[in-house]
Amino acid sequence: MKKNNLKSVFKHYQFVFVAFSLMIWMASCSDDDAIGGPITVNAVYLQDVDSNVQDREVDFVRVGQLIRLEGSGFLGLKRAFVNGYESSFNPVYVSDNSFLLRVSRDTPVLDAEEDVRNTIRLINDNFETTFEFQIRDAAPSISRISHTLPLPGETITVHGSGLLEVTKVIFPGGVEVTENIEFDEEDGEFFTVTMPEGVSEIGGSLRIESANGSAASPAYFNFREGVILDFDGRGELGEFGNTIRQEQLESASIGEGHVSQGNYVPHRPEGVDVFSAGSNRITEVFTSGNENWRSQFSEYIPVETPLDEVGFQFDIYVPQDWEGSGFLQILLINNFNGGEWSGGTYGYVPWIEGGEVEAFKTEGWTTVTIPLGDFYIFEDEDDATFEDVLTLRETAAFKNFGFFFNNTDVRLSDVTRGGGGAEFLASNITVDVYTDNWRIVSLETPIITDFPE
Repeated sequence: MKKNNLKSVFKHYQFVFVAFSLMIWMASCSDDDAIGGPITVNAVYLQDVDSNVQDREVDFVRVGQLIRLEGSGFLGLKRAFVNGYESSFNPVYVSDNSFLLRVSRDTPVLDAEEDVRNTIRLINDNFETTFEFQIRDAAPSISRISHTLPLPGETITVHGSGLLEVTKVIFPGGVEVTENIEFDEEDGEFFTVTMPEGVSEIGGSLRIESANGSAASPAYFNFREGVILDFDGRGELGEFGNTIRQEQLESASIGEGHVSQGNYVPHRPEGVDVFSAGSNRITEVFTSGNENWRSQFSEYIPVETPLDEVGFQFDIYVPQDWEGSGFLQILLINNFNGGEWSGGTYGYVPWIEGGEVEAFKTEGWTTVTIPLGDFYIFEDEDDATFEDVLTLRETAAFKNFGFFFNNTDVRLSDVTRGGGGAEFLASNITVDVYTDNWRIVSLETPIITDFPE
């Protein structure tokens, strides 16, 4: 009886094993059929979460973009090539009828071999298909402009990426330039153009048209209405205590390419032979404090604007190497003793680059842009707005805006706002640093899209 029971149990598990094996074999056959089938592509859709149309059928794609291919036979896809360059994809986002593909930023465009240019090739174990599809380089972008308050006739350099074959530059006020635009033919990292007459003094974005598409700068170009002090009649210089006085300003024409514009402030004026090591507030220069930012700017920059879209700009000229010691402390209000890395201040240390000392020097005057959100009082306030800056100034006992030149030890962590790092010990220096055209500007950048809504 016991023997018969064992035999019965054995037969039961033998049946289960055979059935299970058959199921695996059938599933395997089914999978082989799925992954070995012909591949067809019926449509391509751009996946763009920042667009009102997040799944849009398109007839081209730019490198770096995410697309969804619609068709059949995608299950079991092994490889995908765009312009002959293999792009990786996540099998999790592959079904038989659609899959997501990120076009690698390393995909060649102009350099692609002619026989694979503007193609996408898909391969599984048994089949492959190649279909024609336009592949474009990444859209151009503008990262900075060498001088955002140039005089007519001066040449400016616009830096960014994808700036190839720039055919038109549109200045604020609709002034267009289509000639004498010289661009970096190899990498598309910059182009030069001459500032025309008639550009709007209300300022705005500088826009371009190029082989890669259109781009726009932040709305800070030629915003002369934003000047709070230019030492030539716009704004009022404060004269109190040990501040630099009107008679200490200089006006000799200095700089190459971008030359000085009238009066400017020397942060080491005549009579200051050396910036002594270990000293803060060696020289200082301020506005009078009578300026009203709310009335001056609210017409152009709404008070609810986030601080990463509002900036302080100034023009600087440093004719010899500045490295290893000394920095400018910029103050939203005048209630500091010098050397603070906190509150309504910002430490400008241009000779630290990538955590290392790198000599800073300019051939001519160049523009520096500092988002107001980078001032230390606001650096941890994600929801701070321009209203917070206005309130800070309006409630301050001393409303003067200005600069100290400090020459004390600098910790890398203070500059980078991170932990640890080196400390750069101060030394006696005789560097000449000049600034001009202090101004508040909008950093809002217009959205440029291939598909206007």
